[in-house]
Amino acid sequence: MNLGSVLRKIRKEKGMTLRMVAEKSGISEGFLSQVENDVSSPSVATLVNICNAMATNAGEVISAAEKNERLVVIRKAEWMDVEIPSSGFVTRRFFSPESREVIDSSVMAMEPGSAIPGRKNLKHSQEILCVLKGTVELVCGEETVNIFEGDVVHYYWSMPEKQVITNKSNSLAVVAWVGTL
Repeated sequence: MNLGSVLRKIRKEKGMTLRMVAEKSGISEGFLSQVENDVSSPSVATLVNICNAMATNAGEVISAAEKNERLVVIRKAEWMDVEIPSSGFVTRRFFSPESREVIDSSVMAMEPGSAIPGRKNLKHSQEILCVLKGTVELVCGEETVNIFEGDVVHYYWSMPEKQVITNKSNSLAVVAWVGTL
C-alpha cells in the first residue's frame, strides 16, 4: 500500500503545506514528511487526524492507496508508431498524470534541431537521461554536455528555467528520461 503518495497528492491538491497539515493534525512536520515518503506508518488515530486536517475521508485514502498499481509492464508491441508534430519532438509518457506522484518517466523522440525545455514548477528534483539513439545536448544551468548513444547523465537540483535538451545532430535522437516530482 502506497499511503504516503496518496496523502501527498491530496495535500498538494488542496494547496496545503506540510506545516499546515502537521499543525492541524497534532504531529510534527518531520513525521508527516516521513509518512508521505512511506518511511513511517501512522497509527489509525494519526491517519484519521491527518485526513481530518485535510478535510478528507480516511477510508477513501486507504481505498485509493490499495488501488495503486505496484508494477506496470508496457510491452514493446503495445507502443504505437510515433508521429512527430511540427514541434519536432514527441514525448511518450508511460503513465497518466494521476499515476505520476513521486516519479515521472518518458521516452522522447527528437527530430534534428528540435529542443525540449525543462519541466516547469519543480524545485529540488533529480533527473536521469539515457540516450537510446543518436546524440543530444543538455544545457543544465551554466553547464553544457553532449550525451551520446548509450550515455547516461544524472543531474541533481534541476533548474527548469535554465534547462534544455536539444538534438543538434542530423538524425533522429531517442532519449529515455526519468525525473522526480
